Amino acid sequence: MSANEKKKEMVLHYYRSVIGRPEKQRKVLAGLGFRKMNQVIRIQDSPEIRGMVAKIPHLVRIVDDNA
Repeated sequence: MSANEKKKEMVLHYYRSVIGRPEKQRKVLAGLGFRKMNQVIRIQDSPEIRGMVAKIPHLVRIVDDNA
């Protein structure tokens, strides 16, 4: 990848609590970098990240995937 090429990013919003959710889902959320409710993060778009988001769609929203 050259210096001129821009890495794709996506914006995620953590909008539902993990109270009462399995430990595995909590770990996926932490792996994405979330710490607090209603936190919005920019993260590099990759198949691995998309897979993590697909495991917890009831906790995380994709706000913008063309960031």
